[in-house]
This record gives sequence, C-alpha cells and structure tokens, in this order.
Amino acid sequence: MADQKLTLRGAVARWDRQLFDVVARRHWPGADMVLPRLGRAANHGVLWGGTALAIAAFGSAGARKAAGRGVASLALASATINTIGKWSVRRPRPLLDGVPAVRQLASQPRTTSFPSGHSASAFAFAAGTALQSPALGALLVPVAASVAFSRVYTGVHYPSDVVTGAALGVAAGFLVRRLTRDAEAARIVPGDERTAVGVPALPDGAGLTVVVNTGSGTAAAAGLDLLRERLPKAEVVTCEGSELAAELASAAERSAVLGVCGGDGTINAAATAALRAGVPLAVFPGGTLNHFALDLGLMGTEDTCRAVAAGQAVHIGVGRFTPGPDPEDPRAGYFLNNFSIGAYPELLRHRLRWAPRIGGGPAALLAAWRVLRAERPVRLRLAGRPRSVWLLFAGNGTYRGTGPAPRYRESLGEGLLDLRLVFGGGRPGPRMLAAAFAGPLSRSPVHVATCLRSLRVGDIPAGTPLAYDGEYAQAPNALVLDELPDALKVYRPR
Repeated sequence: MADQKLTLRGAVARWDRQLFDVVARRHWPGADMVLPRLGRAANHGVLWGGTALAIAAFGSAGARKAAGRGVASLALASATINTIGKWSVRRPRPLLDGVPAVRQLASQPRTTSFPSGHSASAFAFAAGTALQSPALGALLVPVAASVAFSRVYTGVHYPSDVVTGAALGVAAGFLVRRLTRDAEAARIVPGDERTAVGVPALPDGAGLTVVVNTGSGTAAAAGLDLLRERLPKAEVVTCEGSELAAELASAAERSAVLGVCGGDGTINAAATAALRAGVPLAVFPGGTLNHFALDLGLMGTEDTCRAVAAGQAVHIGVGRFTPGPDPEDPRAGYFLNNFSIGAYPELLRHRLRWAPRIGGGPAALLAAWRVLRAERPVRLRLAGRPRSVWLLFAGNGTYRGTGPAPRYRESLGEGLLDLRLVFGGGRPGPRMLAAAFAGPLSRSPVHVATCLRSLRVGDIPAGTPLAYDGEYAQAPNALVLDELPDALKVYRPR
C-alpha cells in the first residue's frame, strides 16, 4: 500500500512538472503584459475586495447580496488555506528554470506552494457571487480562471496547486450558500406562542400611538397610509435618532397600546418602553431585515392592523441583561432577538464607524474582513469558570439552522435562552467554520450550544463591546443574562 502511494505521488509530481514546463515553454501572445499584473492585483484579495466595493456602491440590492456572499466565501477559503492547507503539506515552490524572466515576479512568495491561495480566493469569490447572481458569476469566473492560470504562468505554483486551490474555493462558496440559506429560512407563519387575553381591541385605533422611526430602512414604505386608513384615530408620531427613546416612553405612558414602525433596534426600544409602562405592543415592520417581525409571523402592516382592531395578541418571552447598556441608568436592558459578545459586536462596531463615510454595504464588507483577521478572543468568566471565547451568543428563544449564530426561531414563547459559545484559540475564521460544522445544540472542542434560564458573565475586559438586537454598547465588568417568560404582549392575528 505504501509503495502504491509513493508511485501515485511520483506520477502526480511528474505530471505536474511536465505541464508546468509546457506552460513555461509556450509563447502566449499578450499574456506577458496581462497575467503577471493580474496576479499582483489579486494579492491579499485586493482585486476581489475592490470588485465587491464597486458592486456595493453601484449595484442593485441583489448584486450587493451576491458580493457579500462572495466576500464571505473568500474570507472562509483564505482563512482555511492559510491556517490549515499551507502548513499541512509544506510543498516547495517550483524551480524557475525555463520560465522566461519577463514573466517572473519581482518578489517571489515565501510561503509553501500547496495549495494556491490566489486560486482559492479567486474561485471562492466567483463561486460565492455566482451562486447568488449567475449573471455576475459569468463575468467573474473568467477573471478568476485567469488569476489562477497566472500563478502557473509566472512560475510560482504547480498546476495541481492551482486546481486544488480552485476546488477549495468553490467548496467554500457552496458552504457559505448553505449557511446563509439556513439563516434566511425565517418563517412567516405564526408560532405556538400563548394567546394573550384582556388586550384592548381598538377597531378605529383610538388609544393607539404609533412612533415611526423615519431613519429605519423601509419605514417610509411600510404601509403607513394603510395604517391611517384602517385605524384612523391612531396617533402617529414621526422622529429619529436621539428623540426616539423619549418619544417611545412618552407614548407608552399616555396610550392604551404602544405602536412602533421601524427595524429591530427600534422595536427593541419600543419593547423596553412597553415593558416599563405595562402596555401591549403593536409592531409595524419598517426595517431592512425585520427579524423579530418575521419570527413572530407578521408579514406587514395589514396583519398588525387586523390584530389591533380585533384585540388579538400573544405572550412572548424577553431576554434581559443586567446592568443595561446605559452606565448612568441602573435599569436592565432587554433583547427580543439576541445578545452577543465577541466577534459580532466587533463587526457591528466597525460597520457603524465606517458606514457614514462609505455606505452600509461597503462598511459591512470591510468590517467582516477586519474581524476575520483579528487574533484576540475575549477572556471572561462564565458561571464562575474562566473561558476564552470568540463569540458568546444568547438568543431569546431557541434558534434553528446551522452554525454558532443562526437567525430564525419557530416560537418566541419558550421562555429559554439559546446559548452558543465559540471558544478561543487559533483564528476566528477557522473557529467559526468549525463551529458551523459542529451544528446546533451540540458540544465540541470549539463550540457549545445549550438552553438555559440565566447565565452570569464576569471579569469582562474593559472596553469589550456587546450587541443586542443590532445595537452596540460597551459591556460592564460583569452582567447577568436571563429570560423573562411571557413578559410582553404583542399584537398578532390568529
């Protein structure tokens, strides 16, 4: 068996060298001017990052989504190649005998030859983008193939290095598609939340105050004309930014029902005001993603209007963290979707900082790239035990799907926290990949998932960020996460 392996390895090596020599000897018209420059442009993913930024700046929403998947695929492939592939085989680079000097790179790579990182990144970006947008893929695949071929043409890789790298890149694209497809499987059907009794029915909207966050993603097109038609006596207040919290608190105090139109962060602020005032909440989805509304089973304004008019609502659980996000306010903070410490808050912090200057899409891509290149997990104490984590994720209710932080729930009435941890060590990219393979509700050397009622988190380093329902804040030195079952009444039609 060992002799057979050596024979096969020798045959592959001979085939590799023969094909490498064929490429070196052959004259390729015009290639000397193009291929070396194209390979240099792809160094460190610059070519693909620039392409993604251009798509984010000038492309449609679908094109931006495709570019985002391409960047995620590239990051996954690059992290895997540079942490596992390069150092597991340690193959020397080809000898440059026979490669014309005009083709050779001015600075030769110092890493090992197998597999080709340029090929992996090129095909990962092209495959990730093509699986979402075939039209963009048709433009990118020839460029990716040219970048891969340039690595043999300039003498820095054997053909098998390039083929293997390309295959790994395509595999990364398919894996990212699988993970994002799980994340996008949010249902738009009611769950089994317990029916709330005694909530007021407001046939004409009298007693309802709806606070509209005009800065939310789709608030302007959220069907407010329909709201005014169906519930004509409802009070509608528009605001944004720093005015939002005060307007929500005032509306909750003077109304029988607090309504809100905005995204997940706005709905979180409204839920906090409704909890403190003891009034039910009516949600009119007006954000970009609307995770909470989708998981609750609300399709839009029509559903909420019908539920308010008929007095139909359900009890939902609410996650709580104590102390809350405001260091000057001793009261707790709440989350309807999830709470996290580690990689995601860092991503959110970078995105919020860069978005005003370069736009939300490019900022998200740059933030993801920055976080995946980070090297320092968070050291903290969980339930009295010291741990090092890349990500601490606590969901309000059990999340479904694959990975360390999936995005949809079948019920908001379970009254449990869905805790997921990605332990520290290595780099965040491979750790997140390993956690994704570990699956939900599992235990592995890198990932743990379980459901519980409460968790004490201590010894949090100063300056550590936390995120809750898409909002960002600085974490205190210690906090307690717990679940409040049936804490809030939210309108939803039967």
